Parts: sequence; C-alpha cells; structure tokens
Amino acid sequence: MMNDNLVRIRVWGDFACFTRPEMKVERVSYPIMTPSAARGVLEAIFWKPEMYYIIDSITAIRRGKWTAFKRNEIKKKTSLSNAKKWMTGKEEVKTIEAGGGTDDATPRNMLALCDVEYVIAAEIRLSKLGINSEQTVRKFSEEIMRRARLGKCFHRPGLGVREFDAHFEPAGENSYTGAGDWNEDLGLMLYDVFDPAERSAGFKFLSDQANQGAGRKPKVNFEGRLCRPKPIFFRARVVESRLDCHPDRVELVSQTEEGGE
Repeated sequence: MMNDNLVRIRVWGDFACFTRPEMKVERVSYPIMTPSAARGVLEAIFWKPEMYYIIDSITAIRRGKWTAFKRNEIKKKTSLSNAKKWMTGKEEVKTIEAGGGTDDATPRNMLALCDVEYVIAAEIRLSKLGINSEQTVRKFSEEIMRRARLGKCFHRPGLGVREFDAHFEPAGENSYTGAGDWNEDLGLMLYDVFDPAERSAGFKFLSDQANQGAGRKPKVNFEGRLCRPKPIFFRARVVESRLDCHPDRVELVSQTEEGGE
C-alpha cells in the first residue's frame, strides 16, 4: 500500500518542451521531464499554501521522438507597474499580441519531443503554514488523487510550455513499463527555479483556518517567506528509464556554487 504522503500521477501528451536554460531563445528540450515541470503539473491539478511537493522520481513510459518546428513567441513582458494601473482602472488594458506579423511576436525555432508519457512520483509535505493549521498530509494526498480521477485542475497543466497541454490520471499502484533500456548521464539539469528548502516555509499567505490553528484572530494575513527565483541544478542520471530527483538523494547545485555556470 502506498504511503499517505506519496502520490503517483500519469501524464502524457502530443508534444513537450522542457527548455534547457542555456538555449532559451531557440528552445531545445531536455530529453526527459524536469522536476520543475513535474511540480508545475501537480500544482496545476491541486495546491494549497499549507503544502508543497517534493518530486521523488520521474519515469519515462514513452520517451518521445525529437521534432523541430517554428512557432511565434512574444518579445515583451507585462510590467508590474502597468498591471497595477490596469487593476485600479487608471489606464486602459493593453494586450500583448503573439500572432504572426504583429510587433510583439517573433518566429523562433524549437527542438521538442512528441508523443511522450511519464509517471510522476511526488512526496507531499506540510509547509510551516500547514503545520500551524489543522491540515493533514493524508487530506491533501486524497484530494489531489480525487481531482486527478475526475480530471479537475486549477488550470490546464502543460508539458514544459502552456501550449503543450498534458492529459493526466492517477497512476495508483499500477506498474508501468519504462521506455526500454534507457540509461544515460544527462549532466547538469535544471531542478527548479525555487530552492526546495525555502518552499518548506510556505508562501506569504495564511487563510482564516491557518490563522486559527496558529492561535491568531481569524483574518487574512500574509506570513511565511517571500521566495525569490533562484535557479537550482542537479546532476541528473536516468537509470532504467527512471530519473531520481529527490533532494535527499541527489546533489543540488546553485549557480554560485558552480562559479556562474
């Protein structure tokens, strides 16, 4: 029987691109899903400030085939100051047009994967916000599995990019055969853009129930830690089509530790 804090979700799709950060202009995908992409899939299905996911492993059921094509990408970003003005109604909302021929778009090449399938195994942990509340790991694990069975999600999960939507369902205790005899040392791979240790503090948000559990007056409050993006890498190795990526078992490397790599 599975542990209460371990969930397994099967995901698959027609296309996937897990972009290598050193090739982010003309996108080139890693040959397998990254832990950050796996976390994004799970959080699209279910997430609460009182919990966080630790990706245990990613098993490639179908590795996919390399495919190259062009697509339109945007050159601009929406600034925070403009977003605030739009929210207050001080300025008219200006959209970014990504269609072909527009000033905001540019055609770029992409080397992606097609016809992929993975099984994500992840550990659910309570953040410090969750520890101070009445929430339990079992409640969260049952909730994500229920939502996965029903096909519910906060937003459609993507396989690396939003355009490549992912189908999903519970993997349960079913044994899936990996993608052949795949053993490969992938070198440094992006683990996440957030330090896993910082995520344990929880994001700066507390619900009424979490406040009550902490002995405070029931009101919306912003606590926890403000997590800023910080690229974290790890030495990735695929063994029998399985990528082990639990932070307790792999070596995590930051840019400063590698001299700016």
